[in-house]
Amino acid sequence: MSIPRARAVSSALTVVALLAGWAALAQSPGAKTDPAEDPATIASVAATKARAAKADYQRGVWDPTHFKPAIDHAGNEACLVCHSEIVKATPREASPAGVKAGEALAWYQTLETYSGKQESFHWRHLQSSFAKETMNLQCNFCHQGNDPREKSPHVTAVRSDGAPNSSWAGAAPAFTLRKSVNPSETCLRCHGAFPAENMGLGDPWPATREGLETVETPNGCLGCHAEQFRTVRHQTTYLKAANIEKLAKTSSDVCYGCHGGRQWYRASYSYPRHAWPGMADTPDWAKDRPTQSDVRFQLPKK
Repeated sequence: MSIPRARAVSSALTVVALLAGWAALAQSPGAKTDPAEDPATIASVAATKARAAKADYQRGVWDPTHFKPAIDHAGNEACLVCHSEIVKATPREASPAGVKAGEALAWYQTLETYSGKQESFHWRHLQSSFAKETMNLQCNFCHQGNDPREKSPHVTAVRSDGAPNSSWAGAAPAFTLRKSVNPSETCLRCHGAFPAENMGLGDPWPATREGLETVETPNGCLGCHAEQFRTVRHQTTYLKAANIEKLAKTSSDVCYGCHGGRQWYRASYSYPRHAWPGMADTPDWAKDRPTQSDVRFQLPKK
């Protein structure tokens, strides 16, 4: 057989193999769904278990729950059908350099709200006692799906009307440095810097609190935020507002923990400014802020 003919045959066989692979993938339980099927049904625990029972890794990667709109309906129990190892993982007892976890102390461990030994990231956010008391985090709060083609929570192509295919505030681009989550709209909400300059404070909270707290008033934050400023707060699906307010009466670390005490970023999150009784004119630094929480985090209207 001549070299050109051999190459032609090889190319043809390659195309046939690719078509066969695509056909097999199209028939997989995780890749093909009825467009009319309810997204909540697709993301239900029962449907997820049924697909998982017949899936291999490739089918699992393309499971419809990993894509919009089904991902918005996926509860933790459905996610943990395949990802249960995430809540069983534990940190190293010692670092590769030999530093023992029990002998290390991170700055966030100095807060009164931190208890217990070092645990994994997911355990702290989902299973720790403080998380259960103050938060209602779901897996899809951070993980808004995963498109294997883009390594992005969303497909980066535009919609039919030309707008970005994004559900973030202001149609912000969904593609963020090939991260599997959008930290600007997830992590930063509770791990930003303490915005002392916005409140007219000259020092960080650990220094400022000394002059605002006594045995009778253990939470200096409430000196201003009990009746004067931003008294309508935490009204979102991922927080337990009533419990936060209750716990805050005993320690300002309940407030500071998410407002600078566990800082991972230099910037602070631009929280929406919900109107509160007696609210004065909006200051210049807050004029561009929204007045309502993101639609996907809003509580049902009473």
